[in-house]
Amino acid sequence: MAQQPAPTPDDANPKLDPNPGSNTIKNPDDWTTGDEAMTGAQASYLQTLCEEAHETFDHSLSKAAASKRIDELRARTGKAR
Repeated sequence: MAQQPAPTPDDANPKLDPNPGSNTIKNPDDWTTGDEAMTGAQASYLQTLCEEAHETFDHSLSKAAASKRIDELRARTGKAR
């Protein structure tokens, strides 16, 4: 019978780490799929932010460009992370 690995303490669980590793956050310019069309979730959230900021919504943004625009509008509307 194979032995089960010993349980790890909570502080060793990456899901519970308040400061996860650097590979969990990437610059949108470095995304391999950044040039694809923005996702439906991005479009929906970006539309809401544009309405709140009285800005024009651009349907043609890529994933990376939409991410940057979301960050910009979140900062301007006070909805920072």
